[in-house]
Amino acid sequence: MADTTLMSIPGQIDPVPVARDITPRPDGRVDLMGLPKARIRELFETAGLEPKQAKLRSKQVFHWLYHRGVTEFEAMTDIAKTMRPWLTERFVIGRPEIVEAQHSNDGTRKWLLKTADGHEFEMVFIPDADRGTLCVSSQVGCTLNCRFCHTGTMRLVRNLTPGEIVGQVMLARDALGEWPKGKMDFAEEADETEYRSDGRLLTNIVMMGMGEPLYNFENVRDALKLVMDGEGLALSKRRITLSTSGVVPAMERCGEEIGVNLAVSLHAVTKEVRDEIVPINKKYGIEELLAACAAYPGASNARRITFEYVMLKDKNDSDDDARELVRLIKEYDLPAKVNLIPFNPWPGAPYECSTPERVRAFSNIVFENGISAPVRTPRGRDIDAACGQLKTSAEKKSRAQRDREAAEAEAGAAQE
Repeated sequence: MADTTLMSIPGQIDPVPVARDITPRPDGRVDLMGLPKARIRELFETAGLEPKQAKLRSKQVFHWLYHRGVTEFEAMTDIAKTMRPWLTERFVIGRPEIVEAQHSNDGTRKWLLKTADGHEFEMVFIPDADRGTLCVSSQVGCTLNCRFCHTGTMRLVRNLTPGEIVGQVMLARDALGEWPKGKMDFAEEADETEYRSDGRLLTNIVMMGMGEPLYNFENVRDALKLVMDGEGLALSKRRITLSTSGVVPAMERCGEEIGVNLAVSLHAVTKEVRDEIVPINKKYGIEELLAACAAYPGASNARRITFEYVMLKDKNDSDDDARELVRLIKEYDLPAKVNLIPFNPWPGAPYECSTPERVRAFSNIVFENGISAPVRTPRGRDIDAACGQLKTSAEKKSRAQRDREAAEAEAGAAQE
């Protein structure tokens, strides 16, 4: 049983964020994952280190946490051996617990993860020929209730902490085996400050997993700052995209304080249809949303805003819809591209996917008007990892069933 109760469902009122940066642990130790250098230093001082000592140790630990990906203080070779037990007794370097890991036949990977207080959420890794994209969750559940989205049928439990958000990236790099290795690991005469990353597989991050990132703004911001920190995970902001369903008041802050690429879940071009399928439209309408997109800091032809548009049969996929989409983008003079997403069905879904012919016709109209409108290839459908399908497997499988499937998979691998 999870230790945290459900957050109340707010309807068209912004949910109150859970104000914490660390999830309490049963053993009383403090998890340093997701904390910046200054916060680590503060915790070290509180635990009894002298200020100068705390400053030095926080710098060392920060490097080992985020640049090297270590999970044990004993592996921090430039910290005195007598200091490592002191750190181990008081602190821990966490990762989300893996409840289940699935592998799609197209190479997509999905993990069902668990927080320290017992709540489950998911993340997905999508490999391509020239990139590898990690789809990261920001909340346990979701409050937006978008009607085409399976994740939106979940109740919102709570916001993920910075550590639980960054932990997804760390876990993916663990699984892909691509933490940088210094030459000091294999050649004594090499410069200890020179590192390499052997063919990095994880090249991009999209905040498009469970939850609405801008309803967990501070924690998402703090997590992404660690991901972008040159002394940490060092991923360029140009390789990170944050997706929002249209939390207009936080969009400008996102551009100013995080500075990553923006994707907007548009999905309709009329008030009537968008009110139905993306209910937040009743609070922040299309015109207000597009005005916020036009004002988004850093948006340009080199850094276009992406409009996500799920293709729903006879709902939002007509030629008139395509022409209205073009009109709106041009009216607001938006540097934009459109991602057309074939609807990914799920049990009980109230919609059907547009036909391939209709999707192509819609795409052609947008392209002919000078706006890029590629059709996204569905990935991970066989493991419910495709866009709009994320919904924690715990609601569909018992622990015993997952254990049986894991045992069967191991037995099958042993026979091969």
